[in-house]
Amino acid sequence: MQRSNVTRNDGTWVGLSLDVHDQHQPGLCVFSAGPRPLISQTSRPVLLAVVEEQLGGVDFWRTDAYRSFVPPLRADVARALTGSLERWAHRFAQYLIDSPDSPLHEGRWLLSCESPLRRWRHPNTSHAEYWNSMLVDGHPDGYIDWFVHSGAWEVLPLRPMPDTDDSRVKAYRKQAREGTLPPVLLWWVSGLDCHLILDSHARLAAAIAESIEPPLLQLHRTVPRDDLAARVDEAVSFYEDELARFTELRAVHGPTVPDGAATAGPQLVRLLHDLNTAEQPTWSWPLPGGEDQWRRIAREVTAGHGCHFI
Repeated sequence: MQRSNVTRNDGTWVGLSLDVHDQHQPGLCVFSAGPRPLISQTSRPVLLAVVEEQLGGVDFWRTDAYRSFVPPLRADVARALTGSLERWAHRFAQYLIDSPDSPLHEGRWLLSCESPLRRWRHPNTSHAEYWNSMLVDGHPDGYIDWFVHSGAWEVLPLRPMPDTDDSRVKAYRKQAREGTLPPVLLWWVSGLDCHLILDSHARLAAAIAESIEPPLLQLHRTVPRDDLAARVDEAVSFYEDELARFTELRAVHGPTVPDGAATAGPQLVRLLHDLNTAEQPTWSWPLPGGEDQWRRIAREVTAGHGCHFI
């Protein structure tokens, strides 16, 4: 696997690009049976969902089977990496690479500090209120509302959020007050149109309790390497065509017509940046056995709950 830093034109660090090879199916895997996704972690069902026919939202059933692949983070490590999401990204990337339980599979990924979740909070809304509103409620069952939260990309915990009196949350609250809180690791899943918490539910709970903006790293797929060169060529070709168009206009109307570089140049920069950072749809694998198998798994995980989820 290759990794490289992604920066803006001004040198600002955006994230870490991960180019994964020879990993055909991940340990934390999205399976699909028509409109019925299943997320499984090394054969353990983690989340079952049903997408509404009218695409208004998703009903889900969450098991308690999810296990984070990130080991407990020591306080001294957190202090050493304080303020550097770039260094945290390299550490988390290694956990993602080394663990058989991570969602990585072959292709290009971005581990980014620029989550869209940061853009939605109104200045008059506290961090605690905002992040509480972004959490999807419900355990073991719940609903992801695509109508009310269209484009907001909520946050779905993969296990129940811990209470404020939880010992881990108390320890992280202290780190939050000190400014040494490690980042929360999110995974954007396009089939659910929301972010899943890979690690750590307790750190997010601590940030909410202290009403601070949680440090975040977001994982998502980006343009595959075999498509990247062709798309770069398309962007450059568009830029060249724009300059040629302005050259023709200048030949007809004179030098008062700009040469086009002032508009085509920034557009090219944006296009090239998006090729390295834009979210691509999450891959899913056909569920062996299809919908019948999905229903069998649903019956097993909901047994004894009097659930009509199936």
